[in-house]
Amino acid sequence: MNTLMVILEVALGNLGAALGAGIAVIGAGLGIGRIGGTAMEAIARQPEAAGDIRSNMIVSAALIEGVAFFAIVVCLLILFMA
Repeated sequence: MNTLMVILEVALGNLGAALGAGIAVIGAGLGIGRIGGTAMEAIARQPEAAGDIRSNMIVSAALIEGVAFFAIVVCLLILFMA
């Protein structure tokens, strides 16, 4: 019975790490999609500010990618260190 509990604990830990990585990727995709969409709307409203809007969009997307990458690394550490 004790061995079954250990196997179940490891399996649930792996499942949690996989779900965490999946949620991080989905959240990053939604965030970057929203940034891109609103940036295109802003450029359509003010074409003369396209350069500033584009640079701010790239910085924001890079920050979101960094947070998502960090979350995936943490999930992988949980997965392989447990």
